[in-house]
Formats: sequence, C-alpha cells, structure tokens
Amino acid sequence: MSNLLQKLFRKPVIRLANRFSSRPDKQRVFNSLTELHKKIIEGDEKKGLVIPFNTSTQKFIIFSDQHKGAKNAADDFAVCEKNYVAALDYYFSEGYFFINLGDGEELWENNIFAVKKHNKASFNKEKLFQQQKRFIKIFGNHDLYWGNDPTAPLQLQSIYEEKFPIYEGCILTAKINDRAFEIYLTHGHQGDLQSDGNTFSKFFVANIWGPLQSVLDINPNTPANNDQLKSLHNTLMYEWSSVEKNTLAITGHTHQPVFMSLTHLERLYVKLSKAQKDNDGEAIKNIEAEITKVQPKNPTPPDLSKIIPSYFNSGCCCFDDGDITGIEIAENCIRLIRWQAKDNVPKREVLEEIKLNELENLLP
Repeated sequence: MSNLLQKLFRKPVIRLANRFSSRPDKQRVFNSLTELHKKIIEGDEKKGLVIPFNTSTQKFIIFSDQHKGAKNAADDFAVCEKNYVAALDYYFSEGYFFINLGDGEELWENNIFAVKKHNKASFNKEKLFQQQKRFIKIFGNHDLYWGNDPTAPLQLQSIYEEKFPIYEGCILTAKINDRAFEIYLTHGHQGDLQSDGNTFSKFFVANIWGPLQSVLDINPNTPANNDQLKSLHNTLMYEWSSVEKNTLAITGHTHQPVFMSLTHLERLYVKLSKAQKDNDGEAIKNIEAEITKVQPKNPTPPDLSKIIPSYFNSGCCCFDDGDITGIEIAENCIRLIRWQAKDNVPKREVLEEIKLNELENLLP
C-alpha cells in the first residue's frame, strides 16, 4: 500500500511543499533580528547571553538542525547520528564550547517522550558539554517547545540531569585587529510567520506533513538543494548582517551552508572569475565542470562583486547522505566543516577557512 501511495502522491506533495514553503518578509525579519540583538546586548538573559571570548585560546563548534526524531521513516537525523556522535566526541576532547543553534529536536512531528527514548546516544554526548558548562542550547522553530512550554524545564532536566536555561540567541564578543567585534548567533527563523511558532504551521506539520513525510518517504534535506544560490531567507539574513557594523551573523534554519555570505555554488563562481582573470585555462575547465554538476540547467553567473563577507550558516545535521556540517571558531580562524563517513569511519573535513583578522579587514 505504501508503495502505491508513494507512486501516486509523492511528486504532487513535494511540489506543494515547495510552493507553500516559508516566505519570510524582509521588514519583519530585520525588525525581529534587531530587537533580539538589542535585548541580548542590554542584558536580557531570558533572551540570550553575551560571551566575551579570546580568539587565540577559546574554541567554539556550532551545529544546528539535527531534527532528532523517533527513528522512523520520517527521522532525518537517524542516518547522521553516527557522524554527529563522533563529531561531539572530537570537540569535547579538544576543549570546544558547543553552541546548538536550534531545531535540535523535531518536535513538530514527534512528542518529546519519543525523541528522548530514541536519541540517548546523542543526548549523552551533549550532556558531557553541559556538565563542564561548555554548552548553550538555542531553540528554533521546530523545537520552539523548549522556549514556551511550561513542562520544558522538567524535560530538559530529565535529559541533561540538571537545570539549565534555553535561549533565543547569544553574542560572542572579542577584539580583532584592536576593533571591538561581535558574532551574533540565532536559529534564523525570526520574522517568518509560516515557521515562527504560529499555530497553523505547527498544526499542519504535526498533523499533516509529518505523517505524509513518513508514508511517502519524503526527505527534503538533500545536499543538492543546498549548493544553489542563497535561499530567500539566507539572503535576508545576509542583507541584515551586511549593514551591521563590526558584526558577523551565524544562523541555521535553512539547512543551506553559507560561508562568508556565499554558498558553495557562489564560491565556485568567484573562483571562476579569478581563473578567467588569470587566464588559467585548466582551472577554468575544472571549475566550469563543477558548476555544471551543481547547477546543470542554464548556469547564469550572479553578480557577486559587492558581497560583504558578514554572514555564515552552519548548514544542518540531517542531510540524507549522513553528512553533517557546522561552523568552527578556533585558533583565530572561522571554518565551515563537514563530517562524513569514509570507509564507514566518521572524518572531519575543512571545506572553507579564513583567519579572523583577515576577515575583519574585508568588512566595512
């Protein structure tokens, strides 16, 4: 029966999901980000913390969008769990501070009891960070439960064996090239009425989309969807960050990795432009072939000449090939990293990297 339902309804449902996916409003996004930033800076600890850090000695790992589920067909995290657990082992032993940037748990499609039951391995790894006060948990739209349900503190305590707060964001502060500098972190759903905790969206996902995803075997978090030009929501996040002085913004939410305001495809276009200026025929050929793989239909170079490298997105921990991506801030660098299983062994790979002092020189 499930095979017949998939054959009849899978493609139409995917088209509907794409058509009616979230459509953030620019002014609402800008207002929400600005208001949250203001409240954190002014010391509203219910919203978030300001964390001074030393760029030479302190290290941060930022993961988002695990969407831990119930180990069923709709559980996007299940295939990534091995890489995620191995990554947390590495970052714990290396002394990193862990910022979980939201949508850690898929609580639109599952109840908290099922999620707790089926994700003990990853919760236990996260608990190690919390026991050493090296953990901040931020809520997103799919785990908004943590931020507004009266029973959430008790559930958190049962998972992590102690009470601790949940935040909407945090701000890292540092001095880079003798300039005061902020790194503003939040999930990134702010200002989006279709995913910002409104009643209809939660009802639809919990009662219609979740069961359909399971029956029709639909997983929208494919890597191919994340190499394209920036999504609308990422574009709005970038536009907000680009006019904020002395500030980098890091979000999740879109499942689309972004480094220095560019997706993988956009960075390929930057490399192609440089190869063309250098008249490097071999490089041009290789980069064009890679662009065709990523964007096979009518690739059109975007205008990236005025992009300000102020925005980053951690990607997600629920790609359907088992890979996870995140952002590291360590050893005076910021990096986009990927963990993937090679010969069934999880391995860390640095995809992009820049020194923080070099990045600061590129900002207005």
